[in-house]
Amino acid sequence: MASDLGRWMNAMSDLTEAERQAKNPPIFKKLVFAGSVEEEAMATFAAKKKAEQMREELKQYISWTMGQKAWDELIRMEGQIRKERQETIYKQAQRRRAFMEALGILSGFILICLLAAGTVWFIYAARNGLL
Repeated sequence: MASDLGRWMNAMSDLTEAERQAKNPPIFKKLVFAGSVEEEAMATFAAKKKAEQMREELKQYISWTMGQKAWDELIRMEGQIRKERQETIYKQAQRRRAFMEALGILSGFILICLLAAGTVWFIYAARNGLL
């Protein structure tokens, strides 16, 4: 049961992170996949509400069977697990996401510069009879 609770706590932490990302999606995702941003936000919202219900049921069960002190201990453990995950997994994902976003912006900038240079060359070649 302890391993199940650990997986559940990890899932709750992941859900919180997914909610944070849904509130602040990357620029590329906002522009290209605008519809999926809303879908993702709705799915995250529904999952969060279900998780809150499950959490309340778990609180009641643990409080009734083991007492309020056991629930408080579980909350402290959950906070510690969440903190550790934020320091490792989520920060890595955030850096990866920021890198991919910067790479996308840089690629778009290079593409625009190439298109502008090509247009200037085409106009120059057309005026000087090089075509």
